[in-house]
Amino acid sequence: MKVKDHGIVLAKSMEAKKYGVSTAETIYMARKKCPGIKVYDGLKYSKYREYSDKLYNLLSQYTDIIERYSIDECFLDMTHFLQKDSLLDKAYEINKRVKKEFGFTVNIGVAHNKLLAKMASDFTKPDRVHTLYEDEIESKMWGLPVSELFMLGRKTVPKLYSMGIKTIGDLAKSDERILIKKFGKHGKMMWEYSNGIDNSEVQSKKRKPKSIGNSVTLPNDVIDISKLEEVLLALTERVTYRLRKENLLANVVNVQLRTKDFEDVSHQKKLDGATSSTKEIYFVAKQLLKETLKERKFIRLIGVRVDNLVPKDELQLSLFDNKNREKQNNLDNVIDKLKDKYGYDFIKRAGEMNVSQMIDKK
Repeated sequence: MKVKDHGIVLAKSMEAKKYGVSTAETIYMARKKCPGIKVYDGLKYSKYREYSDKLYNLLSQYTDIIERYSIDECFLDMTHFLQKDSLLDKAYEINKRVKKEFGFTVNIGVAHNKLLAKMASDFTKPDRVHTLYEDEIESKMWGLPVSELFMLGRKTVPKLYSMGIKTIGDLAKSDERILIKKFGKHGKMMWEYSNGIDNSEVQSKKRKPKSIGNSVTLPNDVIDISKLEEVLLALTERVTYRLRKENLLANVVNVQLRTKDFEDVSHQKKLDGATSSTKEIYFVAKQLLKETLKERKFIRLIGVRVDNLVPKDELQLSLFDNKNREKQNNLDNVIDKLKDKYGYDFIKRAGEMNVSQMIDKK
């Protein structure tokens, strides 16, 4: 189907980019740069929105702090859930899940701030995971053309060229005062960005998750069910902590396992009543673990997820439920307050001590 020349480029291939074709320019200009270019109609907006929502719901299983930057881009703040090493594992996990569950690919940038994560996500495509940590800025970013710097307008590039600034590294090494004098506040931002400085926070519009889960790839394949139960407790604590922070209760518990042969198995169970109690959810999770491990197999990944979430203030508990759960709820609340005040790892339940460090630093 022939696409009219007065349309605009919504997305470009890496081959088209080599000819200078850029997003948002007219099809007419794209054809002038590359006469043999093939142009295809885009999907209907409703279809884009459908897959965008699917992606968002998947990402919400990993963190509650998500900024929807555009229809096909999100920023995730994982600060309170993962450390540097395990974060990279989760990035690869998300990358694989998107391809398997939705049939399209994503590029993921891993960094300590939004700017560097965005820059990393635009490195070699498609279907890749890139890091851009502070100690990688010089080797991975400074050699790029200055036009590749995030938030740098097209009209600014020729002005920088006239100043002898051709690469991001050139800009980073420039005199900040001269840039501010010539470009004002934008000059300061350009200099900071070229040096990897960005203190902006992920602007999350709070949206209640449909499910909450956590999983970990084990450093060694494990067959001992008691060891798996220890890991399961640590994961359950993280999941229920997030439940309580969201003022949600769960109706379903799901346990997932992956064997050393990459066989994925899972079991779920509906609870007798909605709860956010670590003790109650862990009790059911242990049952599911035993059911899933009918045969003794070496396990390389274990995860726990809660579904069918309901707002806590909408649920009417019986007097019997209140009486039996009051003590456990008070304990959970005390632990949560200590974690909030002194850090998540300040206090751990018996059984968590041996595995929390492994989950954080894997």
